[in-house]
Amino acid sequence: MNYSEILTRHGFTFSKAKGQNFIVNPGVCPRMAALSGAGKSDGVLEIGPGAGALTRALSAVAGKVVAVELDARLLPVLEETLSDLGNVTVIHGDILDIDLPALLREQFEDQPVHVCANLPYYITSPILMRLLDASLRSCRHMARLPFVNITVMAQKEAAERLCAPMGTRACGAVTATVAYYAEARQLFQVSRGSFFPAPQVDSAVLQLTPRPAPPVAVCDEDFFFRVIRAAFNQRRKTAANAICAGLSMDKAVVLAAMERAGIPAQARAENLTLEDYAGLAGALAP
Repeated sequence: MNYSEILTRHGFTFSKAKGQNFIVNPGVCPRMAALSGAGKSDGVLEIGPGAGALTRALSAVAGKVVAVELDARLLPVLEETLSDLGNVTVIHGDILDIDLPALLREQFEDQPVHVCANLPYYITSPILMRLLDASLRSCRHMARLPFVNITVMAQKEAAERLCAPMGTRACGAVTATVAYYAEARQLFQVSRGSFFPAPQVDSAVLQLTPRPAPPVAVCDEDFFFRVIRAAFNQRRKTAANAICAGLSMDKAVVLAAMERAGIPAQARAENLTLEDYAGLAGALAP
């Protein structure tokens, strides 16, 4: 299928503001679909189908595909490129605003659901946090996880940070957040030439498997994540100094809490494990 010709015929122009880079390498979409693990008894939620190349690959392996597209200009394009597929539904909307539990109930009923998407670089983290938070909050009240896994394309550097082990130099606040919600791993890398228009950086496909429960116990999740964000917000400083500045706390209080949590006073944000942050948040909590 000549997607470029179809897009031109519909008068479509790419939007930098929406981070639109469509996959044109014919080997990428089938590989992503296969590695998603979706089967004929499963559903797939796709975010940002673009012209529908990944959607078609997903429809070949899954029982049902629901694609959520924000850009109304792509709806007539998708109507044409997906017209011969009986197991695909396109929904016009913003994944950050949609009622996800309601969407899953209405579209998939009791089917296991996978997420698979080529995400815009600028909004990768907010979308992943939305999906993972929905997974964890839902699984506390449901017999099964709403998402079996989440397989997405992201900027290579972002994928590396998302999948970095805690306690290493490559990790960041988003690493800790992902580690709290899911197990993350990189699947394969994709060169910038695999897209049109070609971005300035390479990409990577990663997969997140939501946890049935967090790996550490915290009394106040919101405060736990505030501590993490504060520590990484000034990562050139020691964690103690960064947290003092970020949370407006007295340094003596922070150092005493670090001592109770068994954390060296000179430790930096990237030196701490998820268990360290849980202990520190507990020691600092009002």
